[in-house]
Amino acid sequence: MSLLVLGSIALDTVKTPIEEHADLLGGSASYAAVAASFFTPVKLVGIVGDDFPSEHIEFFKSRNVDLEGLQIVPGKTFRWSGEYMWDMNQRETRSVELNVFENFTPELPEAYRSSRFVLLGNIAPALQHHVLDQLIRPHFVIADTMDLWINIAKEELLSLIARVDMLILNDGEARELTGETSLIKAGRRIREMGPAFVAIKKGEHGCLLFGENQFFSCPAYPLEDIHDPTGAGDCFAGGLAGYLASRHLTDADLGEKKGVPFDMMRQAVVEGSVVASFNVESFSMDRLRKVTKEENSERYEIFRTLSRFEALDA
Repeated sequence: MSLLVLGSIALDTVKTPIEEHADLLGGSASYAAVAASFFTPVKLVGIVGDDFPSEHIEFFKSRNVDLEGLQIVPGKTFRWSGEYMWDMNQRETRSVELNVFENFTPELPEAYRSSRFVLLGNIAPALQHHVLDQLIRPHFVIADTMDLWINIAKEELLSLIARVDMLILNDGEARELTGETSLIKAGRRIREMGPAFVAIKKGEHGCLLFGENQFFSCPAYPLEDIHDPTGAGDCFAGGLAGYLASRHLTDADLGEKKGVPFDMMRQAVVEGSVVASFNVESFSMDRLRKVTKEENSERYEIFRTLSRFEALDA
């Protein structure tokens, strides 16, 4: 079963204390789609300008990403530039050029409207709502967000949260959204806003997953070398969503409430974390291009041991 992914597609310039690279493939939808493609076919919804390199188009196609929902219009592609500090946790945005992304109105092709699994990547809540309005009875909807939307579009974001099955955000955003200093209280408060699941990302310290009276703390994979953290959160969301879509869930599997079982969501969190751990080992998606099934399986087994849970049968 394919996964619908909505978000930004960008050309990034990234500077770290060691290196700087320009015109990298970036954007929330790009990272999420590539991560999800490890598990399932992807339908990509986004916009780029006519300056978008054809090599990136071919890369998406090579990963079984359907591009019928990709708008290619006259003008320049969205560009972002950022610089990381020495600890690679702190990042400063140097410039943002929205370009064609400024007037993006996502319109779903007819074949996309019946998508059952949907990932609304980090993008304005109004656009996330617009895509939801075009879908026909989606089965499971995941939304990612950021502090910007909490600050400038909180009411739209709150109404979106009430419509989705899972919300993904980081620890600072969870505290800002709820006013709670405790992440446990924050996770529970967000669940009360509507979603069945909440995942709070904690960067190098892993992730917290909240379900109905259930909780899972997933560690981060211990990495010796981090070259570029850009897109790690999007890869986590994409890998998680892609894994769920790959399970070919039926109504009988999901029960009367049509909800994903907690043990399956717990495994999805680990799967997403594994993909994200590969992403940070190189700039843009260079490392993800080279990951083999054997490498992924080996790291997954290590991660599963660290997480102390029994994997579901394949």
